[in-house]
Amino acid sequence: MTTLKKQDFIDRAVEVLKENDRGGYTVPTKGLYPFQWNWDSCLTALGQRHFDEARAWIEIETLFQHQWPDGMVPHIVFHVHDDGYFPGPDVWRSGRPTPTSGITQPAVAGFAVRRLYDNATDKQAAARRARALLPKIDAWHRWFYENRDPQKEGLVAIIHPWESGRDNSIDWDAAFERVPTHGVEPYVRRDTQHANPKHRPTKEQYDRYLWLVQHFRSLEWDNSKLHDASPFQVVDPGFNAILIRSCADLAVLAADLGEPALAQANRDRAEKGQAAMEKLWSEEHGQYLCLDRVIGRLIDSASIGGLLAAFSAVPKARAEVISNTIGKLAERAHFLVPSHDPADPRFDAKRYWRGPCWLVVNYMIADGLFAAGQTAMAERITQSSLELIAGSGFAEYYDPLDGEPLGGGRFTWTAAMVLEFVQAA
Repeated sequence: MTTLKKQDFIDRAVEVLKENDRGGYTVPTKGLYPFQWNWDSCLTALGQRHFDEARAWIEIETLFQHQWPDGMVPHIVFHVHDDGYFPGPDVWRSGRPTPTSGITQPAVAGFAVRRLYDNATDKQAAARRARALLPKIDAWHRWFYENRDPQKEGLVAIIHPWESGRDNSIDWDAAFERVPTHGVEPYVRRDTQHANPKHRPTKEQYDRYLWLVQHFRSLEWDNSKLHDASPFQVVDPGFNAILIRSCADLAVLAADLGEPALAQANRDRAEKGQAAMEKLWSEEHGQYLCLDRVIGRLIDSASIGGLLAAFSAVPKARAEVISNTIGKLAERAHFLVPSHDPADPRFDAKRYWRGPCWLVVNYMIADGLFAAGQTAMAERITQSSLELIAGSGFAEYYDPLDGEPLGGGRFTWTAAMVLEFVQAA
């Protein structure tokens, strides 16, 4: 079905990863994203492991060198000066020795480190490096449940859309209306100088993003206060599934490496979180939904976040329904998996997370479906992903209707996912 041979996929993907390598970290793509991003790096390491295991470990180690004292791992590390990106360190003013942002991102590190360890050819070196990362990842997991789950329900909230990784998702629209647009300091966006403005978040959304940054900054980035102080508190099933999966994987890894107490703590987090996820299930939509914690209500938005929940150990009956839901999406989209249902009038095939396909999410959904026995759909997602690469190159994201490449080009984590996909294809 694809026009490229397996080795062609591999060669081109490795070329992109090496091109964006800055030594100790990898930028997502030249120009548009010139720094180190949190979940990008963890997923990038999965690609790097296929041709340079030591380099893959360094990617994650570099990220955790900039972990905050309270355990949070920031979503951006500003290793070098570059005024081609906004908002930069002068806006965040997080007070860290190496400038960072003041919010976090999906906690995929536990999953990534276990996968690096399980597939390592040099097991002794992998054990040494994994053991050094264990307490750091555990501290991040603990931070989440201490700072973003105040009622100890087992589910954490994001307090800024950027934390989800799905910046302008339709899921956030209603809750985001509570965030003011007035009082935002004057700014000049840089993203629209590198990518088509029609494919990026709107100015109104950017005003709200920056209002939240200024608000949190006024509280001196005190994570014990930020959750309750945010007018935007959303429990995202995809975000929680990644955290739950990472807790579960860290528990297995810790047990293998002789850290039973750390293993038990993460096992408990995963089990509690997985049970709590059932509160987010929607029989009507055939998937999980986001919860607006401020008003205590599920958000009527059938997005990819609720399908990404399959990445954690959801009940097999749930995974089967999610697989069927994706099958229905396939009737309305040529390529899988669209980030929003094309039948929804709010769907936008080309605007960032309001419709386009993203290979990183495809990868995690497919991984979860494989584990749940939904092999046919997992293979279908994998094949669709490789067809996008063959036809449209290594883009940041893709139009699910016609496959047009969108956003940044020669994109790092897209290349990393291709190296993972070709092993499964």
